[in-house]
Amino acid sequence: MQHLTTLQLFSGKMMLRFLFLLVFILLNSCSAVKRVKDGEHLLTDNTIIVDDKVIKTERVNNIPLQKPNATIPLLNTPLRLHVYNLARPNIDSIIHEDLYGDPKKARRRIRLLSKKQVDRLAESRKAFNSWLKRTGEAPTILNDAKTEKSKNRLRSYYFQNGWFNNVVNTEVVRDSNKRAEVTYKVTKGQPYMLDTLKTFISTPAIDSIYKGNTTDSFIKKGDQYKEENYEKERSRINEVMRNSGVYHFGTENVSFVLDTIGFDNAFNAELYINDRTIRGLDSTRVEPFKIYKIKEVNIFTDYSFENQTNKEVSDSTTYEGYNIYSFDKLRFRPQALTDAVFIKEGDLYKDINRTRTSRYINRLQMFRFPDIEYIENPEDTTLTANIRLSPLKKYNLGFSFDVSQSNIQTIGFAFSTGLKIRNVFKGAEVLNISALGSIGASKDSGDPNDPFFDINEFGGTIGLTMPRFYFPFNTERIIPKYMSPTTTMNISATSQTNIGLDKQNLSSIFGYNWLPSETVSNSLELFNIQFVKNLNTSNYFGVYGNSYNRLNNIARNINYIGNTDDLTIPEGTNMFIDDVLSNNTSLNPSDTDYVTVNNIDQRRDRLTEDNLIISTSFDYKKDKRESIFDNNFSTFKFHLEVAGNILSAVSDFAGVEKNENDRYEVFGVAFSQYFKAELDYIKYFETGGKSVLAFRSYFGVAIPYGNSGSIPFVESFFGGGPNDNRAWTAYNLGPGSSQNTNEFSEANLKLHFSLEQRFNLFGRFYGALFADAGNIWNAFGNVNDDPPSTFNNLSSLKDIAVGSGFGVRYDFTFFVFRFDVGFKTYDPSKEVGNRWFTDYNFRNAVYNIGINYPF
Repeated sequence: MQHLTTLQLFSGKMMLRFLFLLVFILLNSCSAVKRVKDGEHLLTDNTIIVDDKVIKTERVNNIPLQKPNATIPLLNTPLRLHVYNLARPNIDSIIHEDLYGDPKKARRRIRLLSKKQVDRLAESRKAFNSWLKRTGEAPTILNDAKTEKSKNRLRSYYFQNGWFNNVVNTEVVRDSNKRAEVTYKVTKGQPYMLDTLKTFISTPAIDSIYKGNTTDSFIKKGDQYKEENYEKERSRINEVMRNSGVYHFGTENVSFVLDTIGFDNAFNAELYINDRTIRGLDSTRVEPFKIYKIKEVNIFTDYSFENQTNKEVSDSTTYEGYNIYSFDKLRFRPQALTDAVFIKEGDLYKDINRTRTSRYINRLQMFRFPDIEYIENPEDTTLTANIRLSPLKKYNLGFSFDVSQSNIQTIGFAFSTGLKIRNVFKGAEVLNISALGSIGASKDSGDPNDPFFDINEFGGTIGLTMPRFYFPFNTERIIPKYMSPTTTMNISATSQTNIGLDKQNLSSIFGYNWLPSETVSNSLELFNIQFVKNLNTSNYFGVYGNSYNRLNNIARNINYIGNTDDLTIPEGTNMFIDDVLSNNTSLNPSDTDYVTVNNIDQRRDRLTEDNLIISTSFDYKKDKRESIFDNNFSTFKFHLEVAGNILSAVSDFAGVEKNENDRYEVFGVAFSQYFKAELDYIKYFETGGKSVLAFRSYFGVAIPYGNSGSIPFVESFFGGGPNDNRAWTAYNLGPGSSQNTNEFSEANLKLHFSLEQRFNLFGRFYGALFADAGNIWNAFGNVNDDPPSTFNNLSSLKDIAVGSGFGVRYDFTFFVFRFDVGFKTYDPSKEVGNRWFTDYNFRNAVYNIGINYPF
């Protein structure tokens, strides 16, 4: 695309400037101590040795209060320190002397620029100096007091993990170049193990609940002492009690006492759970804990401060024990609200029911964050639950507009709009209606026979989401409502006209979603129907120029046409392919050119045929990331899809005749039948100092069978691009070791691996070093006649492409702007023996621009 090329060149210049700055800093690395005063020393290394073994774990290495200045991985250069050292400590006097030190030069400068402009120049230089200080990192000066505190912190850490008699010594080495290194030597000694756990619980009801819930205890006899486990046990006991009716319980009621007297590397633990302490204005009393039940549940459907103060409830109803109130007319069916509430009349008080209720109501997209209040009824130890809901607007309308330019389009305009209607059927349903439209002018629009706006696309989508499973029978026992089950239905249609293969697309989805836990989400698309109709198939070779050129060259080589003639589109190309495959030319089936023509014909058939896909799919995702700041987590995704089985069974049972290609048809279109599976695993490792090591592995396979000999283009895999192998552009990698002769390379088997080290450069700027490996292959089906493109056995893994490179990112907090440079490290399309580092240079590099991280 033309506008991307310009952006790439601009980004390339920025990258060269950044590299120049980096080289300059590296060449001047000897100035690392330029801001270190005489008698002071720059801390360059912390080493922690535990029982004669150097410890590299981040948890332990973060314990010392002083840490060396952050360095760039592999280069071992404290870049931010060097940036800080570029700032001048006495900038005010330097600027004043430079601008005003020579009175004659100062007067000439003021006459030329004006006094105001000279002052602005001074302020800009001060601002730049301040930016260097903020962006950089001040030198870490060795501090003996902090070294001693770090030593005590290490001793405390190992004490908290069961080594009560550990010993920590320090060794400080200072050199004559104002640098220093600190070594912490830890001798752990013998760990202490739990011998006996005794319990002292004041309230009998609490004692009974505790004894009935010890299976998941974090404290077990024979385990090594870990302070963390005792804190976890306090939280666990608190959770058990608050989910067993003990409304006033808190972690402050749980305490432990340890006793090591008379033991050799062992200890006894005593668990105390005291009675409830009630503090009044001038007195304090202690009484046993009580078990609370829910007396009643009140739901206010249109709560607001204005309604509360100026209106009285005008509409109310009772449904399955719930009291539902509205200040205006009740707009929701009672069941739509009560399905979202897990707090029930007569049940024991459970804290988890409040959490589940809040979560479910938030996912309804009907209300703002709910207010759930419990009111104590002291006379009968019950609670009244008041749930106040503030509804969102029923209608929400959005618009977007975009102007674009590309290599096939001189200018394009796109417009989309979406309307969200809440509670459309009074059951908390959400109806989404959206429409899109775009028009553009192609490079060929200068042709007087073509209209100026000769590219267009129009479409629309209607979708309905219901906060329950729409199913013939009750699924509550299989998928409880705390899993937030929803049913989605949508239908969409688009029509596209451009200079290529115009098409129409009609699709519809009926599916279910549910959340078994906070980390797991499931999706089942019971029916996913897609119909793609290609309208301008005769222009195939006008769009896929590489295929046409290969075909044209073969026709010339065998004198099918003259050396200066070209095959016409589509008559000439169609006739030539038919003649070759009918053995009406000099080519034999064993000839390479014959195989090439056959492969081109197969690919044309696949890309131009109309597609009817009726599939069922299941998606599983487990995401252990706790927040956007968590950099030590894993994500696993699994996708399974089958298509065409129902249509195949019905056609076979009904005795439908197959077409000339031995395929069943529905409404004149041969439907697709295939099996597809995808596995995607991502793992982040926090390596300290704002550094993260990220890993991704991906495997995908689509196997045609029955009514299909190949996979539809829309369901195939591709390689390359800013989120894949960054040394290749999208659709330009593979298949296998082929020569990338197609405009859009795709296949039905894919492997991909990525390893990326991310680190902070300075401020909001981050760097990355990465390696990507993978490829796509043809496998199974009838598209495996080209050996270089085909996955035959494990020996085909030698064709895995490897790309490596570096990147710079800027963190805008709400998104990350990314610029990556990928180099072809191992290119399987080259001859064997000439694949490593053949095009490893900036001229053949691929420049990628993206938003957020690639994985």
